[in-house]
Amino acid sequence: MVEARLRVIYGDTDQMGVVYYANYFRYFEFARGEFFRAHGGSYRELESTGLLLPVVEASAHYKASARYDDMLLIRTTLGELRRASLVFTYELLRDGDSPTLLCTGRTLHACVGRDGKPQRLPEAIARLKAADDSDT
Repeated sequence: MVEARLRVIYGDTDQMGVVYYANYFRYFEFARGEFFRAHGGSYRELESTGLLLPVVEASAHYKASARYDDMLLIRTTLGELRRASLVFTYELLRDGDSPTLLCTGRTLHACVGRDGKPQRLPEAIARLKAADDSDT
């Protein structure tokens, strides 16, 4: 599991100061990037090999509202690996002395080449999974 933090900016909120629901998916994307960095790489490096990980399915389950200026803690785990796909799971919390769970989520990613055709996940992703499992 990798933890990432970010502060909610005003532009992410609606007129009531509550984070617009679709922005949680942007936060998941941010956390995925931090996941790769925490394990010594980057998504950019993966793309340089000709492989892409487009999101093919995404879900979020909202528990409570994030608001302007909240400090968010996003816990990201690399879950299930298949031949040509992988799953990330997320817990998004309001950070503080007693963190509050705001949202859980999941994204399913296909592994494809630049031509859009499915490709076998590289061994580096399996190593990421092993490293993530040993962190917990």
